[in-house]
Amino acid sequence: MSNSEEVTATVTRLVELLGGLDILVNNAGIGAVGTVEDNDDDEWRRVLDVNLLGYVRVSRAAIPHLRRSDHAAIVNVASVAATVGLPNRALYSASKAAVVGLTVAMAADHLREGIRVNCVNPGTASTPWVDRLLSAAEDPAKERAALELRQPLGRLVKPEEIARSIAYLASPWSGSTTGTCLYVDGGLSSLRIPN
Repeated sequence: MSNSEEVTATVTRLVELLGGLDILVNNAGIGAVGTVEDNDDDEWRRVLDVNLLGYVRVSRAAIPHLRRSDHAAIVNVASVAATVGLPNRALYSASKAAVVGLTVAMAADHLREGIRVNCVNPGTASTPWVDRLLSAAEDPAKERAALELRQPLGRLVKPEEIARSIAYLASPWSGSTTGTCLYVDGGLSSLRIPN
């Protein structure tokens, strides 16, 4: 993700193997914990290099191939952290907010070329990364319960729910959808349900 030449070579090889390219899903990312004071410049560069510039590099390599597709779609995976203030996630939130901005700008830039660009903003999902964070907590069960309570639905988002949302946005069934962020967050971004 961090080397433009390698990314371009990989995309070119995949297009040759597959005989073309219709869909790109940008779903790489690394986390960061802390306030704006807690991460130094090198950590900011490292996270932005993967979470934002990685998407830029892969998209830049894929777009020439996507232009030849009758159903071209790019789906970027951002996060509810892009638009909801979560404590101790300044760097991560900034990187994902940049993905949202990139998504709508790319949608405007490539609409006339027949490439739709959307993003999915998941809430806290039951993933290995979240499990690693929880295992480092003083009381993992208490921390998991707090994460579940934070989402109005009362549970973590399932990875397959995110995958289905990506599949929908990538499919021709959503042919009139572009420049949109689909929240798959258990209501975190829009609902306020008393506990």
